[in-house]
Amino acid sequence: MIDAFTRSGPLMEATSYPAWAQQLLADCQPSKQAVVQHELYRLMRDNQLDTATVREFLIGGWPVVEQFALYMAQNLTKTRFARHPGEDMARRWLMRNIRVELNHADYWVNWAAAHGVTLADLQAQQVPAELHALSHWCWQSCTSDPLIVAMAATNYAIEGVTGEWAAVVCSSPAYAQAFPEEGRKRAMKWLNLHAQYDDAHPWEALEIICTLAGNQPSAALVDELRRAICKSYDFMYLFLERCLQNRRDAAGHARRATVCS
Repeated sequence: MIDAFTRSGPLMEATSYPAWAQQLLADCQPSKQAVVQHELYRLMRDNQLDTATVREFLIGGWPVVEQFALYMAQNLTKTRFARHPGEDMARRWLMRNIRVELNHADYWVNWAAAHGVTLADLQAQQVPAELHALSHWCWQSCTSDPLIVAMAATNYAIEGVTGEWAAVVCSSPAYAQAFPEEGRKRAMKWLNLHAQYDDAHPWEALEIICTLAGNQPSAALVDELRRAICKSYDFMYLFLERCLQNRRDAAGHARRATVCS
């Protein structure tokens, strides 16, 4: 295969990937940064989020965490042994990491419990309908889109940006120190795992994507990848905006009441 991509540089450096992939990452960067730099994560980092907002965030985010292994399982069914080097990479990688994602669901349950949110609360999903859009998008992509596109939307985009926003929350000790010391490690395990600066998962997904696409994919495929990645970021941004809506509405009412008094 003349067009085959084989990575020669470090896994976690953008320059190790084809020029089209480097441009793709650059094109998606504004949507990604809108998530990473979102006000909600800064408030969480500084332990300034109200109880109701944290509760909506944890309950609304549960379907994506709980179903992430299922998204990967859906993608696994799209692979066939020895049909393409990229499919072989994806097959091994997905099989290896599905179990890891199952453990992450346990850690989210522990994080929620530290805020008084029970497993029954997570399962009941009594949150605004808008908070379900992200999980519906991920499920739709992984059931309907080709392997390369679905992995871009979930294993690259969702996992990658999650590691970055988790690092923002963990960049100050304020949030962790708000938990009682005896339960702090358990409460923070999901965040601490995702905040690791050396998390290779999104980069491994990118390598698989580039191996599937080759060095010179069609403009149509690159555009499809861009739209899928940005749509994941955009749905995450809308999720965060909805979580903060009640807080912002309350602040607006308070300001108007002060002006009118």
